[in-house]
Amino acid sequence: MKRTILALTASVALAGPAFADAHGGMDIVDTAADAGTFTTLLAAAEAAGLVDTLKGEGPFTVFAPTDEAFAALPEGTVDTLLMPENQDQLVSILTYHVVPGAVMSTDLSDGMTAETVEGDPVTFTVGDSVMVNDATVVAADIEASNGVIHVIDSVIMPPM
Repeated sequence: MKRTILALTASVALAGPAFADAHGGMDIVDTAADAGTFTTLLAAAEAAGLVDTLKGEGPFTVFAPTDEAFAALPEGTVDTLLMPENQDQLVSILTYHVVPGAVMSTDLSDGMTAETVEGDPVTFTVGDSVMVNDATVVAADIEASNGVIHVIDSVIMPPM
């Protein structure tokens, strides 16, 4: 556990410049926009009609895939998901990345599960790194006025 916290602390320290200090009252959406590495996630949230929700009172915990994580999906996946006729599937995928409440890295334990807004649980693996399902947390505990963001290196898909 101590190693995990140290690894997460190092990750946050390395990500620090991307998330200017304490985000003085910025919500999850504004914090992600300010970072500059979540343009695909924010475009998807806009297409899904979720921006107002994520700017709401919360608190929310968002496991935020980077632009690189979206780029790693099979070619054409993002474009297909952004089509209006696929909005329900996009909403399902995005809400699978959100857990109600503010879950900090220190709240996690190995094998723990948390129900997502989508309705299916995610499972955490805590060891040398922290994983949410098959995604590695690369920066943790980025606080926003209405919750917390944990940056992940891949897009997680809800069970079909």
